[in-house]
Amino acid sequence: MTVLTSFVDLLYPPECAGCREITNAAHGLCPTCWGQTAFITGAKCDCCGMPVATALPGQDIRCEGCASHPPAWGRGRAAVLYEGVARDIILRFKHRDRLDLAPVLTRWLTRAGGDLIESADIIAPVPLHWTRLLRRRANQAAELVRRPAFRRHAQVIPDLVTRRQATATLRGKTRTERHQILREAMALAPRHRQAIQNKTILLVDDVMTTGATLSAAAEACKSAGAAQVNVLVVARVAREGFGPI
Repeated sequence: MTVLTSFVDLLYPPECAGCREITNAAHGLCPTCWGQTAFITGAKCDCCGMPVATALPGQDIRCEGCASHPPAWGRGRAAVLYEGVARDIILRFKHRDRLDLAPVLTRWLTRAGGDLIESADIIAPVPLHWTRLLRRRANQAAELVRRPAFRRHAQVIPDLVTRRQATATLRGKTRTERHQILREAMALAPRHRQAIQNKTILLVDDVMTTGATLSAAAEACKSAGAAQVNVLVVARVAREGFGPI
């Protein structure tokens, strides 16, 4: 630890990302918030990251949803379930301009999907339509992939995929409805078409619900010539009857 770092920590002690209690290290959680965060460990679906309690770690696992409705991407990882402390942190990051939480979420991502990051040729965020970008003032997925943890492993292209249509809200929509809404919304930016030929792409987003948005972005990459598309998200919505497209 440098003298400068010690001085900064003295002036601004590290805080828990969940409750803002003083902690021993930056970009972490206090013991209480850690215990209330559902990190996804053990056996999980290799396609969407959903925990699969009946499978053994190391198997090639597909959850029931991915087996019955295979998504457009290949492999997928999620760091946490979208509940409790993790949900609160993501909502602050996404809707309250708390971009200072990006290092916390990036640590979760690299721990959950280090193998996907290392195997990627290109890493890109899931895009927002420009009208929503104006309202939010930042694309939170793009803020994540700008972190050094991603840039040191692969080429990061923040505008690889564009959202050319302002779709209606997807909240409350079924898997089929989301697919229909997003089918024509995503496109690969023409200037990057040559760059992705026969490359492995990793798409990054904050939350996966039905997987419709990620599937639309993956389809845009694959139809333009990508060899493989994988996905990595901070949080995974887990609910009965879920099935990504």
